[in-house]
Amino acid sequence: MPAENKADTVKRVFDSVAERYDVMNDLMSLGLHRAWKAFAISIARPRAGERVLDIATGSGDLALALHRKVMPGGEVWITDINRRMLERGRDRLLDRGRDLPAVQCDAERLPFPGAHFDCVTVGFGLRNMTRKDAALAEMARVLKPGGRLVVLEFSKVWKPLGRAYDWYSFKVLPWLGDKVAGDAGAYRYLAESIRLHPDQAALAEMLRAAGLSQVEVFNLAAGVVAVHRGYRI
Repeated sequence: MPAENKADTVKRVFDSVAERYDVMNDLMSLGLHRAWKAFAISIARPRAGERVLDIATGSGDLALALHRKVMPGGEVWITDINRRMLERGRDRLLDRGRDLPAVQCDAERLPFPGAHFDCVTVGFGLRNMTRKDAALAEMARVLKPGGRLVVLEFSKVWKPLGRAYDWYSFKVLPWLGDKVAGDAGAYRYLAESIRLHPDQAALAEMLRAAGLSQVEVFNLAAGVVAVHRGYRI
């Protein structure tokens, strides 16, 4: 879609699915999203006393796990461009006794000083950003030298599984979206956004271009999902 329309589309999609977001995650991934997020946390290596930024926090799963790791003495900030998703994540965290600072903002223009965070994470949010290169540059900017950026995102599936994955993505996901979330179009957008997202190698190059070094890629579920990690130079 044209770049000028993407932000509006993303807002409409997440306004629509916010209330059923967690249920749909479990159904779509057969619960595997929990293991993928746990792996991303292990790759992020949060430590007690660190300051962490979780971008596109959604329902707050990564933020909750990060906060457990950085305490005592640490802090986790949560951000999302979508107000309904940010409110949902904040409320879920409050229900679990975690009162984390929350900021509604665009990842392409982060309202934080440079070299401020030890770690930045983004889970299943980068593909929804209009200018991914600008967002990655901002994430690198707010990292301290030696700080880590961890990106958990859908990626390029192993080629022999491509036909089955396409059938699931374009037939099953919209059907689930219609029956469970009442919005087939939102989940059709999800499938399309995954196909347009840079593959593992291309995203690794984007991290390097943003000023990150020692970039590593970890494939999960035959490449359905990948975790990228890079360090601020």
